[in-house]
Formats: sequence, structure tokens, C-alpha cells
Amino acid sequence: MATQRTPLVKDFNHFITCYLCRGYLIKPTTVTECLHTFCKSCIIQHFEDSNDCPKCGIQVHETNPLEMLRLDNTLEEIIFKLVPGLRDKEEQQEIDFWRKNKSKENGQGDCLGSRLGLSDDEDGDEDGQDYHRSDPQIAICLDCLHNNGHAADNTVKCLMKKFLRCSSRVTVGTIKKFLSLKLKLSSSCELDVLCNGEIMGKDHTLEFIYMTRWRLHGDNTYPMVLEYRPRIDFG
Repeated sequence: MATQRTPLVKDFNHFITCYLCRGYLIKPTTVTECLHTFCKSCIIQHFEDSNDCPKCGIQVHETNPLEMLRLDNTLEEIIFKLVPGLRDKEEQQEIDFWRKNKSKENGQGDCLGSRLGLSDDEDGDEDGQDYHRSDPQIAICLDCLHNNGHAADNTVKCLMKKFLRCSSRVTVGTIKKFLSLKLKLSSSCELDVLCNGEIMGKDHTLEFIYMTRWRLHGDNTYPMVLEYRPRIDFG
């Protein structure tokens, strides 16, 4: 009677290695259009030059293929269990990378955006926390919308840096808090955030707004534009 061979890690390499770098999948990220999976850094770098899937050639998105990426946390856990020591190695490399880059910065920088899941520079790594860095990212433009001479207009200024990159899970409520802190608004000054002229609810996520407002209105430009203004009191 033949003995059953114990499966080896190499028997699964076809399923747990990246088509682009040929190494084990790190932060495995799946293209939702064709379900092919790559390392997060590999596929993001690929999409800087092409909108097509590197494996099957299908067009992922006409203008913004990054919106069609999703992290596969389950696959990541499987890979870490199959390959001994891989998790510790990658975590240490990530810590070393961020320490090296933080040492190049002048001072501590502005950690406000990092704490809110927003960044107009690089994501923070304060206290070793993630701050949604593993989430799918989305670029937005925050424009100040003035209301034809309303007195409240003078209280709200334009941001010095209006282009931001942040987690797609960030909500409008967080955007409002970010704006209030950045613009040093008083607690009595309330803001509305709009997309295509429609006021967005505070619990709407950026991903929801992009899928249901920005894309459906035929706006395929990138980044997604959100406008803010002082809340108008019609009473």
C-alpha cells in the first residue's frame, strides 16, 4: 500500500506567488475585474504605466485601475501559515523602511492627516499603528465652494494642499473634522461636503461616493473632487 506524501510548500507556489515579482505574495491584492492576485506594491507600480491586468491583459479601468483593487486578508493569513518566518520577516522590513524614511524628515511633521486616515504627504506610522495604510487608497481634491457673497464665506478658506490620498473607508464626517482642524474653524462653524452639487451624508464613505455619485454621473476623471462650504441656514 502506497504511503501518502505530505504536501510541500512548493506544491502551492503557483497559488501563493506573485506573477510580477515571482516572490511570495505580500499584502495580496486582487483585481476585481478578473480576480488575479498580485503583491500590493507590484500591482500598484504596474498600474502607473498601464490600465491592463499584467496576467490576462484585460482592461481593468479606463482611467483609475487602482479603484478596482481589493486586499485579500484571508489569503495573506494562509500564506503566513504555509511559509514559516515570512510574517516576521516582512513586519521587520516594514518597520525598518518606515524608520529609515522618518529619519529623513525634518521634525515630526503633521500627524493630523495620519490620525484621521488622510494624508497630503505620506502615511504616518506613529506608535507603529497602521492608520488604514492597508486599505485601498483613493485620491481626492477638496475644493472650497463659495456661496455668492454669503457672510459665512469669509470664515472658510481654501486648503493650501487640496489634493489628498486616503483610505477609501474614510467617511464624510472624518473629512469635515479634518477640514475644521486644518482651517482652524470654530466649533460653531459647520460644513457641508458636496459631490456633483449634492450634499453628502456624514456616514458616506469615499468608496461609496465614488461608486454611486462620481462614476455614475459620467465623471471618470481622477482625483475625485469634493467641494466644501459653510452650512447654509435657510431658517
